[in-house]
Order: sequence, then C-alpha cells, then structure tokens
Amino acid sequence: MSIVLAISVAMLAVAAVATVARMTIGPTMLDRAVALDVFVAIAICGLAIEAAINRHTFTVPILLVLTLLGFVGSVSVARFTKGSDDIEAERS
Repeated sequence: MSIVLAISVAMLAVAAVATVARMTIGPTMLDRAVALDVFVAIAICGLAIEAAINRHTFTVPILLVLTLLGFVGSVSVARFTKGSDDIEAERS
C-alpha cells in the first residue's frame, strides 16, 4: 500500500509542476484560470493522500471547503467567459 501511495504522490508532484508551468506561461487568462482549477484539484488529491497515509479524518472538512471553492471558481470562470463571448456576438 505504501508503494502505491508513494507513486501517487510522485505523480501528483509532476502534475503540480506541469500545472504551475501552465499558469505562468499560459497565453490567455482562461488558460491560467483552468490551470488554477486543475491545481486546486491536485491539492485536493494531495490532501486525500495525506489523510490516507496518516489514517486520520481531520482533513475532511478542508477537502470539502477546497472542493466547494474549486466548483465555485469553475462556475464563475465559465460565466465570465460566456458573458464576454455573448457581448462580442451582440456587437457584431
């Protein structure tokens, strides 16, 4: 079980580095927002793995808050980009 958890942590670390790279070099603001959403998901997975390694449930409320934060962030970005496309379509 510990080998699986170690491999999971390594994969999450690689994904986090790639996501931070996308956040820094993303050509558009939408790319950066999506990368931030992915980074929140990686943080959620990392905290879940930490809870599995230490066998405790103290991080469950933190996981719920981060999940809600990621959802609200994704919805607000989707609404923002949808609104800007609609405004540009109306101007044409």
